[in-house]
Amino acid sequence: MFQHIMVPVDLAHMDTLEPALGVVADMARHYDANITYVGITTGTPSSVARTPGEYEQKLEAFAQQRHSVHGRPVTAKVYQSPDPIANMDDLLVDAVDDTNADLVIMATHLPRSLDAIIPANGDKVAARTSSSIFLVRAPQDK
Repeated sequence: MFQHIMVPVDLAHMDTLEPALGVVADMARHYDANITYVGITTGTPSSVARTPGEYEQKLEAFAQQRHSVHGRPVTAKVYQSPDPIANMDDLLVDAVDDTNADLVIMATHLPRSLDAIIPANGDKVAARTSSSIFLVRAPQDK
């Protein structure tokens, strides 16, 4: 059913990605799908990398590490923006088109009241693409 999975990755928040990464590995193995890990960075130094080139190297290393976990073919694609937060939705929609992804698996947060004013990225990507969107929430402490 799915041939290409796109996974937005925020290298600055790896702890929140783990539940989604497990789902990515399971779905990719189940559907024999390829995976593209997508990262968005700025042209200025950040907490993750000093340059876009360094960010790209880190994303590629991350993709190869994930390949060793699930064994499916991987690629890494970096998008650069002067304001990644403001341009996130547009860049993710572009990435869905660029990668020909038919499934996007994204880590997300629990709904909160602010989402009524500023919808989550997953909502916006789902509204603007024809790909299936799978939002994975981290388990909550009880």
